[in-house]
Amino acid sequence: MKLSIFLLAFFLGGTLYVLLELLWRGRSHVSMFCAGGLALLLLHGLFLRFALPLFAQCLVGGLVITAIEFVAGAIVNVHLKLNVWDYSKMPLNLYGQVCLPFSLLWCLLTLPISFLSGYLATL
Repeated sequence: MKLSIFLLAFFLGGTLYVLLELLWRGRSHVSMFCAGGLALLLLHGLFLRFALPLFAQCLVGGLVITAIEFVAGAIVNVHLKLNVWDYSKMPLNLYGQVCLPFSLLWCLLTLPISFLSGYLATL
């Protein structure tokens, strides 16, 4: 696969995630561009490598995005103390960095990611 497609996946993921955050909560942070870019990049690579059914893609996507969010939160919110987000008031949260309701939302978000990845594979 061409490096340019992976760069495109990173920039698309970052841009789309920031736009989603701006629509959802009216603000975002550069760390979310990086997290979104990494998420689409990793998921695109996984979906190219493994032919998973759509349901499995959504589960894997939810897990991958949640893991990225947890690591990003540990760095940005805990270590750097930037307080970009805080899920501590959400049910079933882990150190306020991830929570089950948003993890389920990431599973749903993987549906359009899967289709976008399929499109990127044709380029």
